Amino acid sequence: MPDIIPILDNFAQLIYILPPMQHIYLDHAATTPVDHRVLEAMQPYFSEKYGNPSSLHFFGQEARKAIDAARDIIATEIGCTSDEVIFVSGGTEANNFVLKGIAFARTQGEIITTPIEHHAILEPLEFLEKRGFRVKILPVDKYGLVDPADVKKAITKETILVSVMHGNNEIGTIEPIREIAEVIRRRTKDEGRNIVFHTDAVQTFGYLPIKVDELNVDLMSVSAHKFYGPKGVGFLYIRKGTRLVRFMDGGAQEFGKRASTQNVPGIVGLGKAVQLLGKERSGRVAHARKLRDRLIAGIQSKIADVVFNGHPEQRLPNNAAFCVTGVEGESMVLNLDMERIAASTGSACSSGSLDPSHVLRAIGVDPVLAHGQVRFTLGNMNTEAEVDKVLEILPRIVEKLRRMSPLYKAK
Repeated sequence: MPDIIPILDNFAQLIYILPPMQHIYLDHAATTPVDHRVLEAMQPYFSEKYGNPSSLHFFGQEARKAIDAARDIIATEIGCTSDEVIFVSGGTEANNFVLKGIAFARTQGEIITTPIEHHAILEPLEFLEKRGFRVKILPVDKYGLVDPADVKKAITKETILVSVMHGNNEIGTIEPIREIAEVIRRRTKDEGRNIVFHTDAVQTFGYLPIKVDELNVDLMSVSAHKFYGPKGVGFLYIRKGTRLVRFMDGGAQEFGKRASTQNVPGIVGLGKAVQLLGKERSGRVAHARKLRDRLIAGIQSKIADVVFNGHPEQRLPNNAAFCVTGVEGESMVLNLDMERIAASTGSACSSGSLDPSHVLRAIGVDPVLAHGQVRFTLGNMNTEAEVDKVLEILPRIVEKLRRMSPLYKAK
C-alpha cells in the first residue's frame, strides 16, 4: 500500500500555491475594509501604548492624548467644539443613546420619525412606546423623501424630538435635513420651547461634507466602519446645552456622558479615518459615482423589467438598489456569491428576515416585487472591470432564475 502522507502533503502544497479566487465586494453600505493607514495608526495602541486613558501616570496620559487628538480631528471636520463629540461603540448605540436619553430626560412626550429609518431607530422607539411615549411616523413619497411640510403639520405641543435619517441605507435617498431643521427651528422659536432634532448620518458621513451648524441638528450619529475605519466604534455629536440622560452608568468618562473605559485603538482608528476622509472625500465620491452610473446604465440596457429604488438624483453616490421582477433577491445574492460577487438584498441588520423590506413597503413597492430587491454599494477599491464583470454575470443569473420562476412572464 503506498504511503499516502506525502501524497496528502503534496496536495496540500498544491492547494496552497494556487492563486486565491478573486472576489468582488459590492456591499460597502454594510461595512468597509479598514484602510491600511488606519490600521497602522491603531497598531501601537494595542500592545505598546496600552494605558487606560483615565489613569494619571505616563501610560494613561499617552492614551488620553491620542483620544483628545482624535476628538479634535472630528470636531474640526464637523464644525463643533471637542466636548460636543462623544465616543460610542457605533451607530446603534448612538441612536439608542439619543432616543432613550432624550425621552427619559423629558419623562413624557411625543417623538416624530419616518418609516424608513434603520432598525436601530425603530426598535428603540417600540421600546419607548411600551413605556408611555408616543411615536408619530411621517409619510414618505415613492422615492423615500420626507416632505418638510409634513414635519410642520406633525409637530404638536407634546413633541420633544424629531429623528430623520440623513441618507437611507437600503435605497440611498438623501433627506432634506436642512429644510426639516428650519421648520423645527421656526416652531421652537414661535412657541418658545425646545424640540430636539437628531439625524442618523451613518450612511452619509463617508460621502457628504457635513457641518452640524449647516445641517442645524442637535444630535448626529456616526459609525467608523462605514468609511474605512474599525468596527465597534463611532461618535455621537451632542450640541452643547442638549439635555439627555446618559445611556451607560459606571464612570465619568466622555465628560460624564458615557461610562466605560474608552476603546483607545478604535478611537485612534476613527480619528485617522475621519482625517483621511477630509482629504480624500471628493475623489472617493467621484470614483463611486462614476462606477455606480456605469452599473445602472448597464443593468438598464441588459435586463428587462427592473425597477430602480430611491431618488434618481438626490441619493448616495455609491448606491444602486433595484427590484427585479419575477426573481427573489436572496436567490440573486446567493447566485452572485457563487460567482464570487458580494451584494445584498438591503440592510445587513435584517438579512435574516423573510419579510419584505420595511423601507420598500413604506415607499409603496408591491410586496411581491419587494422580495426581488438587490443592492450594490461601491467603494474605493472597486474598478470598472469589476462592474463590467457584474454586468456580464448578473443578466445570466436573472435569466436562469426567471426560467425557474412561476411569477415571471416575459413581455
